[in-house]
Amino acid sequence: MRSITVVGASLAGLSTVRALRTEGYDGEIVVVGEERHTPYDRPPLSKEFLKGDLDADALALGDAAEYEELRVRWLLGERAVRLDPADRSVTLAGGRQLRTDGVVIATGATPRRLPGMEGLAGVHTLRTLDDALSLRTELLNGLPRVVVIGAGFIGAEVASTAHRLGLHVTVVEALDVPLERQLGREMGLVCASLHSDHGVGLLCGTGVAGFTGSGRVTGVRLTDGRVLPADIVVVGVGVRPATDWLAGSGVQVDDGVVCDAGCATAVPAVVAVGDVARCPHPFTGRHARVEHWSNATEQATTAARTLLSGASAPAPRTAPYFWSDQYQVRIQLAGHVAPGAVPEVVEGDLDSRSFTAVYHREGSAVAVLSLNRPKLFNRLRRTLVPATAAPVA
Repeated sequence: MRSITVVGASLAGLSTVRALRTEGYDGEIVVVGEERHTPYDRPPLSKEFLKGDLDADALALGDAAEYEELRVRWLLGERAVRLDPADRSVTLAGGRQLRTDGVVIATGATPRRLPGMEGLAGVHTLRTLDDALSLRTELLNGLPRVVVIGAGFIGAEVASTAHRLGLHVTVVEALDVPLERQLGREMGLVCASLHSDHGVGLLCGTGVAGFTGSGRVTGVRLTDGRVLPADIVVVGVGVRPATDWLAGSGVQVDDGVVCDAGCATAVPAVVAVGDVARCPHPFTGRHARVEHWSNATEQATTAARTLLSGASAPAPRTAPYFWSDQYQVRIQLAGHVAPGAVPEVVEGDLDSRSFTAVYHREGSAVAVLSLNRPKLFNRLRRTLVPATAAPVA
């Protein structure tokens, strides 16, 4: 290959560039990024950066010296709108065509939105640096009342940050138990209790019917008829993979770009990595998108080897790993909490919000969850048992 185009100036995209160079690729690499920023670290956006403890420069994942060494040609502020494998080209929004021998799809995902929020000031989603800058400006302006819609990890982190800023915060969650899908019912309730521990309101089992206000939001109308006063609303109800630009390309899309375990798509010389990639995971045995920081970096090596060799490279069989910081509690999860997995506390206790629990299923340890117990967590995560005996193809 003489040229490779990476679509997505993300952690996954940059990690793939690094992996390509490490694997010995010396051809041209072009990175197309819809944002105007070079790759940056997203996890702090809902925490230290949102609180004002970090500036944008501290989020950078690389610097000018590294980028010069990697010999990357950046096309930032440019959006890919079409992939034509037959023509070996990526078309940008302005009509420019990039000829390329290989493509890395690293376009990530975009936040889901709710009806009625378009054009209403004070209603935010949080995915990008610009999103965080806009939200931070409003959070630090006076003492606004904040309503967070969605008690998933992002919503909980935003609620925690707003609380630490001294603001009045209410979290609305449609499910009866937040994080039940990720942690199971018992541990979902424990993590949800962090909100009430700190005086943050949590309303579960109710949806959002709409918003009040003309021009700027004044409240959130719930499906049970209540209206929550709000100066700022943060919508954290999940994401959708950014795949619209792949229509007609031959790349199979189904809740993300469908790949094999080596990140290869149905189209030769096209791979996908990160939040947009729906791959069978060698550890969990599930065909799913994994929206974890660690997954983006691990997949990059696999994708680079697949692209350069023309054959699917074996994926690492490490357990998926995720962490979240809420109310000065670090939540760490490794493995997969499959239906029927039962947690057992092996260190600490639930009431103190400092413990480690191991999930067992059919006699095997399949996941480990820790709140503020990193040492034992890091040891136990290496003992987890994969769901499959062989790599998924």
